[in-house]
Amino acid sequence: MTLRQQLTTVRWLLTGLFAMMLLVFLYFGRDVLMPIVLALLLALMLSPIVRLLRRRKVPEGVAAVVVTLGFAAGMLLIGFTISGPVATWLEDAPSIGKRIAHKLSSLRESFDVVLDASRQVEEAADTSSKDNTDRVVMAQPGLLVKAADSLASGFTTFGVTIVITLFFLASGSMFTEKIVHVMPLFRDKLRVLRVVRDIETEVSSYLLTVAMINAGLGVAVGCALWLAGMPNAFLWGGMAMVLNFLPYIGSMIGISLVALVSFVTFDSLGQALIPPLSYLAVTSIEGQFLTPAIVGRRLELNALSVMLAVLFWAWLWGIVGALIAVPLLVVVKVVCSHFEGLAVVGEFLSARRPFSDQVKDGA
Repeated sequence: MTLRQQLTTVRWLLTGLFAMMLLVFLYFGRDVLMPIVLALLLALMLSPIVRLLRRRKVPEGVAAVVVTLGFAAGMLLIGFTISGPVATWLEDAPSIGKRIAHKLSSLRESFDVVLDASRQVEEAADTSSKDNTDRVVMAQPGLLVKAADSLASGFTTFGVTIVITLFFLASGSMFTEKIVHVMPLFRDKLRVLRVVRDIETEVSSYLLTVAMINAGLGVAVGCALWLAGMPNAFLWGGMAMVLNFLPYIGSMIGISLVALVSFVTFDSLGQALIPPLSYLAVTSIEGQFLTPAIVGRRLELNALSVMLAVLFWAWLWGIVGALIAVPLLVVVKVVCSHFEGLAVVGEFLSARRPFSDQVKDGA
């Protein structure tokens, strides 16, 4: 093995070791890193509004406070509005389960043979056990207790995120100026300034546009389900707005939940099919026509990279990781597009392009 091959091997080993250490750091440091990443994405999303106010002669600090507190107030208002129906659902979860079981009772006969066989296996296993060891069953916390714990943790993360977002927005271009300042050559300063400004502009515009599209989708879904007679229709609209940050997966989850509740709520099958079909129609129009037309094809991602990113970040940081997976993927794609060494990564993340566009880029 030549010296060059040895150096290449060592470099790949060091890269793999660094990746493993980074993964461990992200997993065990999620309680600290999660609010910081959320705040950075929120700051990118809200920065166009702050710049707009700044052009209207509003001081930067005042604009940051107004925008951040306005966003926090809006989120708290939405949370307070949907908290009542969600609490009711949590309390009625056992009765809803019984109603679902009653509706599915006609299908239960098909599984009686399998259930009887499984009971016989369990009874045989119990009788074959010859020890008289007492079984201690630990009482598990109820659904409401788990929900209360999750809500308290969520409020803490939300509060820390809002504070960090405020500092990000209030600092303005301070970090950009510092990065430019440490560059030794003037051409390097210009290049860094151009790259940072392009990344900030493209990512912030994308995030703000997608957030507005998802908000409009939530209103449209709520109206459609209200017309279909679905109870708590605008609660479902709020859920659709949040779930739409998960491309493909979010709409499937929303349609499945709406179909389940609709099946329990309505007596006839035809009437029960109207809400999930309405949800499907609205999300299909948004995903196939509205978002591509507004956002454009440049920042479009392929389905495989989106699915892998959602699965990875959901495993790493839970539901919050799943929600921020796609925005983080867009940030990575924009960064890769500004550096030649990372262009291959950006190309793999991109959606399929027409062959004429590929030939034009190659020329």
